[in-house]
Amino acid sequence: MSGHSKWATTKYRKGAQDKARAKLFAKLIRQVEVAAREGGSDINANATLRTMYQKARDASVPLDTIERAIKRGTGELEGVRYEAVNYEGYAAGGVAIIVETLTDNRNRTGAEVRNLFARNGGSMAEPGAVSWQFERKGVLELPRELDEDRIMEVAVEAGAEDLTDAGEQWVLTCAPNDLAGVRAALEQAGLEPVSADLSLEPTSTVRVDDEAEAKRVLRLLEAIDDHDDVQAVHANYDIPDRVLAAFEG
Repeated sequence: MSGHSKWATTKYRKGAQDKARAKLFAKLIRQVEVAAREGGSDINANATLRTMYQKARDASVPLDTIERAIKRGTGELEGVRYEAVNYEGYAAGGVAIIVETLTDNRNRTGAEVRNLFARNGGSMAEPGAVSWQFERKGVLELPRELDEDRIMEVAVEAGAEDLTDAGEQWVLTCAPNDLAGVRAALEQAGLEPVSADLSLEPTSTVRVDDEAEAKRVLRLLEAIDDHDDVQAVHANYDIPDRVLAAFEG
């Protein structure tokens, strides 16, 4: 099970739903804007926009808000121009981290992300230093009560690559371009995903058994994730459930 999946689970347990609704909406809307600018407004032809559109709808972002974001992205409406900038670094224990941001001022965002690393026991790295340890994947999370064999039967036929047991949920991975097709096949079969998103999944993980070290790792990730410009944080840690439980307590 990847660090990303465990972080998603941890964030869920810690109550990510308590994050301000407006802040979550702002991040999702920014993703829709950039996807529309880079690939056009046609959801059927722009796979990234289709994924971000669905992600925003899943979070109950109003339809007219999403449509305005698409128009800002394509230039039909005025708006701030955002660019995608990734940052790389390390947490305690050599855990590799990739931070994905959408920003209108890369100098400001870069300085603030660097400061978050420094204040929370991490360090920034040069571009490319850790990115080779991750690969882009489509990731779908499904309720644990769904039948494993049935999920595999439907998902593999649609192009899914792997199914893992994440404890409270099943996690499916697929090629990025297959994400929409796999989701559609699952929904048609009555296997509704909890979430479906594009992610950077680690190709190998770093085991973190020490409770104090694990806390430093997770607190760094949490601090970075709370930044307004940060869209996603990916890490290659493997923290045992007993240590996660202590952190949550």
